[in-house]
Amino acid sequence: MALALEIAVSAPDGAAVARAGRADRVELCVALEVGGLTPSQGLVEGSVEVGLPVNVLIRPRPGDFSFDASEVALMERETIAAVGSGAAGVVIGALTSAGTIDLDVTARLAEAARSANPAVQVTFHRAIDQTIDPVAALEALATLGGIDRVLTSGGAASAGSGAQTLLRMAATTGAPVVMAGGGLTPADVAPLAAAGVRNFHASAKRRVERATGSWIPLGSSTTGADADSYFATDASLVAAFRAALDSSAGARR
Repeated sequence: MALALEIAVSAPDGAAVARAGRADRVELCVALEVGGLTPSQGLVEGSVEVGLPVNVLIRPRPGDFSFDASEVALMERETIAAVGSGAAGVVIGALTSAGTIDLDVTARLAEAARSANPAVQVTFHRAIDQTIDPVAALEALATLGGIDRVLTSGGAASAGSGAQTLLRMAATTGAPVVMAGGGLTPADVAPLAAAGVRNFHASAKRRVERATGSWIPLGSSTTGADADSYFATDASLVAAFRAALDSSAGARR
């Protein structure tokens, strides 16, 4: 199986950078500063027009992944809207208050996606890294069915530091495809690929600082989403990840 590169982007321009850097697909979200939130319909449509397969993050708010009934209903609507706007896939996830996969909510979201397009790809996002046991959580998703990939750092702050758990997950028989991501660096690719990981996810982002003028804080904090800067996709980082994947794939031949 070839090695696949997914780049997290927040705008059509980012999708274009990813395409130029030979990424295989993108995950589209906004607010990378808080781990990503659902993008608007216009962002989805504009990113789809770039030409790469677009997987849309479905996450209505920052914070934990235990959602109430109104939030689940909203996520179902956003899932259907994203697929209707041309998304090749959606990126979903929900947990119980006990720190396990919420199989009922996950199934509802996967079913909503496939009601709009039976061929859509469904990825379970890094909510799995917040579970009490990511390996057991992956096994639970395997019993559910309908999940194509799982994005995970192996339950650690970064894929590099969570490599041992990540590799145990990748070796789980009958489970969704494991995609390594979360603080991933190009140097992490070779050892993970050698151990059997085939899908890699990277934000490949750089911070864009305020161009001119003074700045008055717009929220309750002067950092994070309220800071006077934002993230954009970095072409040199995309190229570095692509080179790392190509080198690792060549080493396996």
